[in-house]
Amino acid sequence: MKIIAIASIFIAASAAALLLKHLLNRPEAFETAIHGEDVFIPQPRGIRVEAWVEGLEVPWSLIFLDEKTALVSERPGRIRLIREGKLRETPYAELDVHHAGEGGLMGLAAHPRFPQKPFIYAMYTYREGGGTFNKVVKLQAGEERASFALTIIERIPGGRFHNGGRIAFGPNGFLYITTGEIFRADLAQDLNNLGGKVLRVDEDGNIPKDNPFPGSPVFTYGHRNPQGLAWHPETGTLFSSEHGPSGEFGLRAYDEINILKPGRNYGWPEVVGIAGKQEYEDPLVVWPGHAVPPGGMTFRNNDLFVATLRSRALVRILLERQRGHFAAKRIERWFAEDYDKGRYGRLRDVVKGPDGALYFLTSNRDGRGAPNPGDDKIYRILFEK
Repeated sequence: MKIIAIASIFIAASAAALLLKHLLNRPEAFETAIHGEDVFIPQPRGIRVEAWVEGLEVPWSLIFLDEKTALVSERPGRIRLIREGKLRETPYAELDVHHAGEGGLMGLAAHPRFPQKPFIYAMYTYREGGGTFNKVVKLQAGEERASFALTIIERIPGGRFHNGGRIAFGPNGFLYITTGEIFRADLAQDLNNLGGKVLRVDEDGNIPKDNPFPGSPVFTYGHRNPQGLAWHPETGTLFSSEHGPSGEFGLRAYDEINILKPGRNYGWPEVVGIAGKQEYEDPLVVWPGHAVPPGGMTFRNNDLFVATLRSRALVRILLERQRGHFAAKRIERWFAEDYDKGRYGRLRDVVKGPDGALYFLTSNRDGRGAPNPGDDKIYRILFEK
């Protein structure tokens, strides 16, 4: 993994289509720091991996409600109930989603005071008035079924690609929502548009008074397609994962891990990588050479684990703090032999369970993978003591 700086990319909007912007000037890329190549570990020591749940259809998000109960979303629109490691056949909830491309049912979150407040939250793509959008809803959680309670936020730009989709409650009790720019790069810099952002609202969708832009749910902007959120267990620092370009402006890869700071601009599409410019927040990690791209992520102790799609690896980032700032000390690619070959295929999400194990979701039935027998699956990683 090399950290590479790309100077500002100046663009002009095409009158024919917002998607097709013309690159006016692209200075030569240059290296600013080298932290070494990622380390491939096909068979990590000190762990045991077992299939926990099988037979899912494009699972996207996994949450635990207690030690025995979990929920997993399937992109076609079903929330599935898992109790004591057994997948219930009857869906826990079915949502009227627009399942096309990367759109559909995506992130799940449980109320931070669950079960005292028995609510779960879901983000999904829908059609309305001839347009495609994303929304977040609040559901009343029952023993065997969930029912609609409230729309938290709606009419977030949606499309076949780049819907973001991760939702999670932070230590402060606010709900964070990642949104994509649906291949319209200009949306990411538009503070009046909800696309290409990380949003922050309260449990009922109200805008917190201390949000960085008064009266707006926007927490950070300048994002392409952020898909992961995780808070450091000791400092409460918010980390996010983000997909880099896949051909726009002649650029590919540059997937990122960011530290989110309120009100900051993360650059897309004006800069890619580590620009070193005061007006943009540089990523903690960027992969310029090979597309990763990262999905959900979680902390185990001080290590950040990141599910990856094209690179088919569970990435482990060993962090250290230098003068109050985080740095990536080492990056490992678990279960992978090279940059695009991994034992379990495409990985969408990884979470830490109440038992201390890590659980990761495959995404081999999403149209871009090669399904294995029983896919898609949830695997459990047990760590030796």
